[in-house]
Amino acid sequence: MSFNSKKIWALTGFNAFNKTQDEIVSLFHESLKEPMHGLCFSPYENEQKPGEQLSEEQVRKRLKIIQPHTNWLRSFSCTEGNELIPEIAHQMGMKTLVGAWLGKDKEINELEISRLIKLAKDGHVDIAVVGNEVLYRGDLTETELLDYINRVKKEIPEVSVGYVDAYYEFENHPQITEACDVILANCYPFWEGCSIDYSLLYMKDMYARAKKVANGKKVIITETGWPSQGEKLHGAQPGEFNAMTYFLNAQAWSKEEDIEMFYFSSFDESWKEDSEGDVGPFWGLWNSNEKLKY
Repeated sequence: MSFNSKKIWALTGFNAFNKTQDEIVSLFHESLKEPMHGLCFSPYENEQKPGEQLSEEQVRKRLKIIQPHTNWLRSFSCTEGNELIPEIAHQMGMKTLVGAWLGKDKEINELEISRLIKLAKDGHVDIAVVGNEVLYRGDLTETELLDYINRVKKEIPEVSVGYVDAYYEFENHPQITEACDVILANCYPFWEGCSIDYSLLYMKDMYARAKKVANGKKVIITETGWPSQGEKLHGAQPGEFNAMTYFLNAQAWSKEEDIEMFYFSSFDESWKEDSEGDVGPFWGLWNSNEKLKY
């Protein structure tokens, strides 16, 4: 029986308790035979981290690994070699959700924005993203972010433009929601301490809350995932079994309900330990050595 013909999720997802580890692994590999809607892309190898220059060779190598498994690709920056990603992804037949990484440094922001606009005008951007969680981090004010969004919209009117943040930030910032062509919401039951048993139901509620304030605009889940190692967060327990279970539920729901979702992430990233603790490096479907996990 194929993955598509299995109704493995219901209200809270399929029952993993009567499945062995081997059975879950088999379902996981079966699900990867059909491309998912979208995948967040990490080009950083082993001890690399943002701020280091990426090579075209490593970008191509990693894109080639994930290309059979996704229709869309999400990138996070337009500098330091990340600007190579959208064009190469298009060459490989993937659509692109391309992000300009904004922060407190105005000079870097300017470079990111200008390169995002150029990539879009060159035809390599299917959806343009102006900033990722800058309101959540407090890096920019709402007014500063609106200025960037409106500038990009004016420059590339033929491309849909949005901003990525936690689902509830679109409730808290209606002006940002209004300015976006598309609502790009991050939905992480793990980071809110939700048990794996109720994680799909929790994500559905996150999505519904973003959809409620979207005023009819398309809502895309731009990040969701579950770490395979690390310490638990309240009721949320990392681990391979839970990570596979979450992936299976997320992909089944995405396909069944036609939810556009970008799974986080493609590869493990060792540098994320500094900002996210011991779970940070373990969100990938592939490990840092580019081997499929599980």
